[in-house]
Amino acid sequence: MARRGQRQSGQRTAQGNQNNGNNHGNHGNGGNRQRRHGDNEGIIPVLARAVREVEARAQRGPVSPSARTKFQVVALLVREERARIKADTEASEAKKADQLKRLDGVATILAKTTAADTSLFSLLADDAKISEAAKELRREMIAAAGMEVPEEEPEPTHTVATPGHERRVTPQSVISRRLANPFLVPDFSAAEEHRPRARRLATWELLGPLFRSFEYGGAAAVMPLPEPGRIKVPAGQELMRHQAQLVQSAADGHRTYLLADEPGLGKTAQALMAAQAANAFPLLAVVPNVVKTNWGREAGIWTPNRPVTVIHGDGYDIDGFADIVVVNYEILDRHVGWLGDFGFRGMVVDEAHFIKNKQSQRSQNVLALSERIRARCARPLLMALTGTPLINDIEDFHAIWEFLGWIDDKMPLAKLMDKLEDIGLTPADAGFYPAARSAVVEMGIVRRRKVDVAADIPARRIADLPVELDDEIGRTIREAERKLALHLLERYDMAIATRRSGAVVDGIDHELVRRVATWEREDTSSSSTTSDSENVFQMLRRIGQAKAGLAADYAAQLARSVGKVVFFAKHVDVMDLAGETFTKRGIRYSEIRGDQTPKQREAAIKAFDEDPDTQVIVCSLMAAGVGLNLQIASNVVLAELSWTDAEQTQAIDRVHRIGQAEPVTAWRIIASQTIDTKIAELIDSKAGLAARALDGTDEEVGSSVDIQLEALVALLTQALEEREGSADA
Repeated sequence: MARRGQRQSGQRTAQGNQNNGNNHGNHGNGGNRQRRHGDNEGIIPVLARAVREVEARAQRGPVSPSARTKFQVVALLVREERARIKADTEASEAKKADQLKRLDGVATILAKTTAADTSLFSLLADDAKISEAAKELRREMIAAAGMEVPEEEPEPTHTVATPGHERRVTPQSVISRRLANPFLVPDFSAAEEHRPRARRLATWELLGPLFRSFEYGGAAAVMPLPEPGRIKVPAGQELMRHQAQLVQSAADGHRTYLLADEPGLGKTAQALMAAQAANAFPLLAVVPNVVKTNWGREAGIWTPNRPVTVIHGDGYDIDGFADIVVVNYEILDRHVGWLGDFGFRGMVVDEAHFIKNKQSQRSQNVLALSERIRARCARPLLMALTGTPLINDIEDFHAIWEFLGWIDDKMPLAKLMDKLEDIGLTPADAGFYPAARSAVVEMGIVRRRKVDVAADIPARRIADLPVELDDEIGRTIREAERKLALHLLERYDMAIATRRSGAVVDGIDHELVRRVATWEREDTSSSSTTSDSENVFQMLRRIGQAKAGLAADYAAQLARSVGKVVFFAKHVDVMDLAGETFTKRGIRYSEIRGDQTPKQREAAIKAFDEDPDTQVIVCSLMAAGVGLNLQIASNVVLAELSWTDAEQTQAIDRVHRIGQAEPVTAWRIIASQTIDTKIAELIDSKAGLAARALDGTDEEVGSSVDIQLEALVALLTQALEEREGSADA
């Protein structure tokens, strides 16, 4: 009755609003909906009233779930009505222009509301989930406009085999593995523990109460973890206590984890060592593109006895016999077919909040792979890694829990259901919610903050995050690096040919290499143009531009999981590119630049310190490297490398200073397979020399030109070694 009353009220309002617009013809896609004619009728007045209600709610604070639903429905109907108007062949151009203008007014209010609450951006995505409440509200708004409510259209059935099927690939090495091991027998050894039993809660709707149980708060969401025993780690590596506890849990037999530790606490190492402890190989890791290379590197460090292969593009160069397979979300659709038949005994999903939208193709692929692994392997290791398990709504848990096999689309699965049955309560009982929350946490939720494990981790550390520049920009950078190496080879050969001393050096003349590098550096410093190749400064600038979007993406992930982030870049254009990325991601930021007035700088710092919505401050290494206190943050992203360890240290010390209550992590973004990697090594070697020579002080040993010179020496030496190797072959 209440819903019918709302609908009738909406119809009366639509009829009574004068000068609020009209629509004619059919609404939406297809359908023969009859509507009355008149300037006071149609969908636009209904949309205008609804969007004003949402705008008013946003001005009072965070948008409520019901207002979010209304916002989404208005956006959907605006799209449909705009398409209908443009396709209307009967209306005059003047009338169509007037209607479109009024729709633009509604769209403008939507945009302003989104600016006030950036979390609404996710509702505008093409793959945003349409809830049942939104579908019902859409029908009510159409009825309020005096139009015929369309019959419910059946939702398309999604299967993992259909979308992108024509792009599926199977690398030849995977085919070879199948031929070598043609019989992958499913493991049914745990079938008994999944046998259903009598359910007291069988008729209850449980997923909603389970999600809501986390809205009420409670104790820290950490499953009971054992004290670590003697865990074997690779030589030269050491697990911190909080890491070892999780690995010990896997060694003791636990197999599903939502590992939600804050960034900087070593989730990748925990996942790899847990797989080692559980013998969960072959292991599949589905990760964002920005950390794909780092996963390959970390696997080599923590599980050196397990071959790892990283899938790029169509994957024709992968090792089909590897124990660890790393693939990024963006290309998963091409490989989901053969991955499902590979025989994995474990699967890790990194930055698992990427799958929160179950309607998206990547989420469906991940869930389908998880289901196929659970069908083949009785107790696979399944780990969802994310510092931000919740982005917009408590129901963001749904896809992650489904991946882990705790629930399906409608209800808890056997193991979680048994835990809920053992509680002895129903959702109607007051004590159900905290008990249900504890039951889910015991399934494998592990959330530790830096401050919780401060004794485990150093007060300040630098974590390198290698990224691959595998697009056209990356190829041109590597080509420019090759040309610079050839230019240095020409100078070296010319020096050999014109040498007057008659001295002959067997192999590479390292003294001459250093002199050639010195000449090149001096020519660069004096702006001399000795060739058409780029110099090392120009290459690093282009590398910074290519890394900008990836670095900003990672900073945005950090901001959503741990709060404030300081982002450092060397060049203004890199700062600009990062700013564009933050804007697209709905991240509010302030800036410290060299051309700012003192008043502008003070305002930027104040916004970062005091405005909870300003999540990132984008800083110039030169302008903000000294004299600032940004200790409200504990995470720093270094998007570009400096030329000295001292400059890098000064930037980190804007955060790591007296009064900082949390350990500080500086994330250094490094372009792999470029000169960027060598320069990072040189910076670190200078830092080590400083520590040895000056007993731990941060004072620099050597100057910036030393690293510039050493980078050129390394580039020429590598080119000479490659040439000698080719000659010997």
